[in-house]
Amino acid sequence: MDGAGLPRPDEAVSSLPDPWEAGLAAGWQVLGHTEPPPARLTCDVVVVGTGAGGGITAELLARAGFDVVMLEEGPLKTSRDFNQLESEAYPTLYQESAARKTSDKAINILQGRCVGGSTTVNWTSSFRTPSATLAHWRQHFGLGELTDDALAPYFQQAERRLNVSTWVVPPNENNDLLRRGAARLGIPAAAILRNVKGCWNLGSCGLGCPTNAKQSQLLTGVPTALAHGARLVVNTRAVRLVAAQGGIQSLQAEYFTQKHHSTLDHHANTAIEIKAKHFVVAGGAINSPALLMRSGLADPHDRLGKRTFLHPVVMSAATHDHRVEGWAGAPQTIYTDHYLEVDPVHGPMGFKLEAPPIHPLIFASSIPGFGQAQADMLKAFPNQHILLALLRDGFAPASEGGHVRLRNDGSPLLDYPLNDFVMDGARRALLAMAEIQFAAGARQVMPVHEQAQPYTSWAQAQEAIGRLPMVPLQTRVVSAHVMGGCGMAATATHGVVRPDGQHWQVRNLSVHDGSVFPTSIGANPQLSIYGLVNWLTQQLIGRLGGRAQPLA
Repeated sequence: MDGAGLPRPDEAVSSLPDPWEAGLAAGWQVLGHTEPPPARLTCDVVVVGTGAGGGITAELLARAGFDVVMLEEGPLKTSRDFNQLESEAYPTLYQESAARKTSDKAINILQGRCVGGSTTVNWTSSFRTPSATLAHWRQHFGLGELTDDALAPYFQQAERRLNVSTWVVPPNENNDLLRRGAARLGIPAAAILRNVKGCWNLGSCGLGCPTNAKQSQLLTGVPTALAHGARLVVNTRAVRLVAAQGGIQSLQAEYFTQKHHSTLDHHANTAIEIKAKHFVVAGGAINSPALLMRSGLADPHDRLGKRTFLHPVVMSAATHDHRVEGWAGAPQTIYTDHYLEVDPVHGPMGFKLEAPPIHPLIFASSIPGFGQAQADMLKAFPNQHILLALLRDGFAPASEGGHVRLRNDGSPLLDYPLNDFVMDGARRALLAMAEIQFAAGARQVMPVHEQAQPYTSWAQAQEAIGRLPMVPLQTRVVSAHVMGGCGMAATATHGVVRPDGQHWQVRNLSVHDGSVFPTSIGANPQLSIYGLVNWLTQQLIGRLGGRAQPLA
């Protein structure tokens, strides 16, 4: 209690009801949460993954009357477990403790590994698939049905279901500096829609929402599926699909305790077999292609795991004379697509600018330098402003993304070459961000690059950034948007799955996540996954003999 007898914010959060408590008390079937699940399960449909694709798929199938088993590699953690501590959130809720990297260690990749997947830990930014992206898919991948008008009802359903709406609270200072700097340069900036309801404006979305305001799959799709009789198996990794006679017979999985989750081979763990009529893979790009690879499924045109995209992200740090406190308030509410408006095929790599949240651990591990230079940056932490640029990959011939392969233990690894085309985009992004930050009143700006220094004027920064060696490992690159690897196309020669999401060579296997995207989106992808998977699942229900109903 504080001096006035009122609860402190942390006490208020901890006193909020957790809807999972009521659901589990009412009989929701969650297996593997406290003890090993049964060695054998049967169902109509097994859904691998509980993120944006898996959650929507499971909800719609369960509501249509199918017996559904959801398989989740990560743990069940709910609002009572989310205490806004980076030291607990990253190892518990993220793939490889938020340290998943490309094979050359040049790109750090943030992906969720928990019930709700990345929707549990993302920053709530919600964009429909850009019209230009859909047009590119129609022209180059034969996806003629993917028009704005055709997908609009499925986006509208997802937006209503997840309360995607305008964020009416003024942006925090970290985001408003982007707005003000862009305005002074005559660059348009706009507000980002968010999937929240009753948000407390805490700013800790990436650590799990302690107030159940974020309308993630942890709070929406997965609980709804459970309420309609689905079963959820947690702490259990899909190892391989067992194929025979052109179809999948069963899924082999492995249950593991929390202290054993780094590899696929643990002799003390429990083997699980799940038999089903249909199998939906929704483990996310990287994990979904890896599962199909471990399963040895047909890939006659060498498409599996290829064209995996990241929206490679570069960042710029600015120091202001006043406190910015980028950890406080809704994390990402302003953006500009001014630099995305280039010819995606024949022009340079375009990029979207946003302002990410700033928390101590991820800040300290992302900024360059060491010793006194880094100590000075950390000392000025409350006054730091960060911008990031999402590079739109996958459209130009020089931007083929990366490819997923398997380590000796069967775990996935992503090769992603940062070639000259990507690095040209990165340099232009660092220049654009520095100019905006100085226009917003920054005292100094430092591109997040190993050889950069703090620059005190736009002219100085412009000259120095033009000379920086744009090479891997020296240019800090991160990503939280993994797409592709099981690309969708109208012909088997150009994709892994058909336009309806079904595998081209396997009759009872579908892929329902961002891995089906033929290119990157050019925007934060969660709503694109929700809308597209809503459309795919309603088609799947019809093929399985059920009656599809709108997502509501």
